[in-house]
Amino acid sequence: MNSSKTWKRAALLTPDEMAEADRRTIAAGVPGIVLMERAGQAVARVTANLAPDGGNILLLCGPGNNGGDGFIAARCLSARGFQVDVRLVKPASVLKGDALTAFQRMGLPDAPAHQGEALTDDLSRALSRADVVVDALFGAGLDRPLSGAIADLIAAVNQAGKPVVAVDLPSGVNGADGAALGTAVAARETVTFFRPKPGHLLYPGRALCGKLTVADIGIRDEVLDGIRPVAFANTPDLWQDAFPVPSVVDHKYTKGHAVVFGGAPSATGAARLAAEAALRAGAGLVTLASPPNALMVNACHLTAVMLKKLAGPEAIPRFLEDKRLNAALIGPAHGVGERTRHSVLEILKTDRATVLDADALTSFAEAPEMLFREIGQRTSPVILTPHEGEFVRLFPDLEGGKLQRARAASARSGSVVVLKGPDTVIAAPDGRAAINRNAPPWLATAGSGDVLAGIAAGLLARSVEGFEAGCQAVWLHGAAGCEAGPGLISEDLPAALKAPIRRLMEPATSER
Repeated sequence: MNSSKTWKRAALLTPDEMAEADRRTIAAGVPGIVLMERAGQAVARVTANLAPDGGNILLLCGPGNNGGDGFIAARCLSARGFQVDVRLVKPASVLKGDALTAFQRMGLPDAPAHQGEALTDDLSRALSRADVVVDALFGAGLDRPLSGAIADLIAAVNQAGKPVVAVDLPSGVNGADGAALGTAVAARETVTFFRPKPGHLLYPGRALCGKLTVADIGIRDEVLDGIRPVAFANTPDLWQDAFPVPSVVDHKYTKGHAVVFGGAPSATGAARLAAEAALRAGAGLVTLASPPNALMVNACHLTAVMLKKLAGPEAIPRFLEDKRLNAALIGPAHGVGERTRHSVLEILKTDRATVLDADALTSFAEAPEMLFREIGQRTSPVILTPHEGEFVRLFPDLEGGKLQRARAASARSGSVVVLKGPDTVIAAPDGRAAINRNAPPWLATAGSGDVLAGIAAGLLARSVEGFEAGCQAVWLHGAAGCEAGPGLISEDLPAALKAPIRRLMEPATSER
C-alpha cells in the first residue's frame, strides 16, 4: 500500500465498516444526531439544486437512520421555501434513537399523513406534483430484496421519471457489491457520507446512483487507522508514491527490459500494440519475441521496439537467461493450445515478473490448477488480465459479486487479478482490491486489452510491485482513453499515455 496517508482518500467502506466509523466517531464524543444533522443538510443542498425555487419535494423515509437523514433534509428544505411532502414507510411510533429525534425536530406545519400501510395512498398524485423525489428509505442498511408494497412504490417512483436524490445509496442497491436486490431506485444523484462504498463504483449500482456526492459530516480520517479498509477507489491517491519516476541518472538499461511474446504471421498486431504500450509505460527497452515465420511481418512495423527471433517454447529458457530481461508478457494473439501452455510454463519457471493475458489464460481453461501451481512456486509477481469470459474459463465455480469473485480468484491463483470491464477490479492475494472508475465507453474496441497488458508489463519492468502495477496500468489505460476521446482505436492509446504520465510525474519533477 502507498506509504503515505493519501491512501485514506481512496478508501472505500463496506456498510459494516461505515457503521464502525460512525460508532468510533460517536464514542469519541460527537453525538449521533450531530452526524445526522450534517448528513441531512448535505442531502438538502443537493436536492435544492435540482428543484425550482419553491418547488415541491416528495421525501420517502424509512424507519432507520436513512429516514432520519430524510427528516432533517425535509426540515431544511421547508425552511428554504420548498413545499415538502414527507411519507413514512412505517408508522412514526416505531421510530427510535436519532431517527426519532430527527422526526421530532422536523417541526413541519403538517405532520406526515401517510405512514405505514397508508404510505402509497394518493402516491400517483404526489409523484405528479413532485419536482424532485428524495429516496431516504433504506440506503446501505438493506440486505435483502425488496418486495410487496415497497417494491411497488419503487417501481412507481422509477416510472414517474422525476429526478431522484438517493440518501447514501439508492434503495435496493447492495452497498458491498453494487448488486440490485430485486427492484432498485434509479437515482439522478446520490449523496453519501465520509467515504464511498464499493456499491457506488460497481455496476449496476454505479449506474443506479447517478452523480455521486461524498459529503463531509465530521468523521475524522483517523478512524480509518483502526478500521483498515482493504477496498479502494483506483486513483493516484492509492499508488502515487509507487509510480516509477525516472531520475536524472537513469538510462535505458536501468529502466527495465520487457519482453512481449508474439504470435503467428496472421495475428501479429496484438503483440505489437502491447510492446509499444510497454515502452510508453516506461520500460527502458522492449523486445518482441517473434516466431521465425512472423519475423519479417513484425520487422516491417517496428521501430523503437526491438525484435528477436524465437523458435518456440524450447528456446525460452536460454533466451531468458539474460537477467536484464526482467518482465514478460504472453497471450495477445499468441494462439490457444498446448504450445502456448508450454511457453507460459517455461516463462513462469524463470521467475520473471509476468503478465498473462488473452490466449495465455484460455489455454489453461482445461487445467487451471497446473497454472496456479506454477505461479505458487514463484517469488516475482504475476498479473492475470481476464475479461469476464476468460475469467469464467479459469474460475468456473466462483460466484457472487465482481469484487468477491476477483478476490477469491486472486487468493486461489496467487496472482494479481485484473478482472476487466467498465468497473475493472484489481485484486491482490492479500485481500486488497481496487475498483476503477475512469474508463470511458470508447475503450471497448479491438486491441484495447492488449494495450492494457502492455502497460502492466512496462510497469513490472520498472520494478513496480504487482498490485500497484495492476492498479497503475488500469488507471493509465482509462486516462489514455479519455485523452484520445471518442472514435479512438487501439493504435491511438500508446501515444495518448504521454499526457497522463506527464501529469503523474509533475509533483515529483517539480521538487527537483
